[in-house]
Amino acid sequence: MKALPNTTPAAGKRLSPRPSQGVEHGGDLTAVRARFPDAPEPWIDLSTGINPVPYPVPALPTEAWTRLPERAQEQALIAAAARRYGVTDSTTIVAAPGTQALIQTLPRLLSQSRVAILGPTYEEHEVCWRRQGHETTIVTDLDQTTDADVVVLVNPDNPTGRLVAVEDMPSPSKLLVVDEAFIDLLAPACSLAGNLPPNTIVLRSFGKTYGLAGVRLGFAIAAPETADRLRLEFGPWAVPGPALELGRLALGDDGWLNATAERLTADRQRLDDILVEAGCTIRGGTPLFCLAEHPDASTFVERLGRHGIHIRRIRHQPRWLRFGLPGSDAAFERLRNSFSN
Repeated sequence: MKALPNTTPAAGKRLSPRPSQGVEHGGDLTAVRARFPDAPEPWIDLSTGINPVPYPVPALPTEAWTRLPERAQEQALIAAAARRYGVTDSTTIVAAPGTQALIQTLPRLLSQSRVAILGPTYEEHEVCWRRQGHETTIVTDLDQTTDADVVVLVNPDNPTGRLVAVEDMPSPSKLLVVDEAFIDLLAPACSLAGNLPPNTIVLRSFGKTYGLAGVRLGFAIAAPETADRLRLEFGPWAVPGPALELGRLALGDDGWLNATAERLTADRQRLDDILVEAGCTIRGGTPLFCLAEHPDASTFVERLGRHGIHIRRIRHQPRWLRFGLPGSDAAFERLRNSFSN
C-alpha cells in the first residue's frame, strides 16, 4: 500500500462553504417536537439510518470509566476491527471518535486539491473539503472524475444506496476516499477494506450497524504512514475507554451480527411494502434505510409529523424521502396506521 504524498495542510484561499451546522441531519427530535407540539408521544424517529435494535450494552469494567484509556485497550479494539473488516495488517487501522471526525480531519492532510465527490451523497464530505480550501465538484458519474486529484464516494451511497463495484473504483493521483459507513451488512467482497488499493482511505462506522451512535466510534483504514499521520492529528486518548471496551465486544459478536442481518432484511421488506401501499415509489436504500419518492412529499412529511413520526427529506430533491427502520411491531403498525387514519 502506498502512503499519501507528504504535503502540508491546505492553506490560502477559503471558499466560504456552507457551515457544517447548516447541513440538515436526522435525529433532531427536539426541533421536530417544537414543530408538532400536539403529536403523540413517544415519537418514532425514522430520520436516521441507525439500527433501531441496538447491540445490548453490558456492564463495563469500572476502570473503563475511571482510567485513561491504555494502549492495550486500543490494540484489542483494533484487533477486533481487523478481524471484522478482513484486514490483515492492523497498523493500517485508526480508531477515531466517529467517522464524522475522520471526514473533518482528512482534508487537512493534503494541500489544495481538486476534489470530485460522487453525488448526490452525504453533504458533510463537500462541506469539510471546501472548509479547508479545496476546490470541490459534485459529479454524477465516475467518468467525470478523471481530472480530480481526490475522489470521494460513499459506498453504498447515502441516501440512494448506489453501490460501486470494487473493480470500477477510480484511481485519482492523490487520494481515493471511500466512506463505507453502511456496508457492514453487505457481502464482504463489496468492501475495499481487506484489499486496500494505493492512495486509498476507507472509512467504517460502528454506530450505525450496532445501533450505538452515541458511542462515537469509527475507523479509517489506510497505508501505515497515512494511518500514523491520522493518529498524530487526533492525539492521545482519542477514543474513550467505554467506547474501546464496547466496540471490542460488539465487533467480536458474530452471532449477534448474523441475527441482525437476517432481521433487518425482513424489516426492510416490510417497510417497503408499507410505503408502496401509501403511494410511494422505492428508489433505493440499504439494509438500514429506504429511499422513497412521493409526488407530494411535503404533505407526506406533515402528515407523519402530526402522528409523531419523524422522517428525512432530501435537500435538492423535493420528492425524495428517506426512512429508517421502525424498531418494533408496534412502530411498524403505527406507521401503517398513520396513512389510513
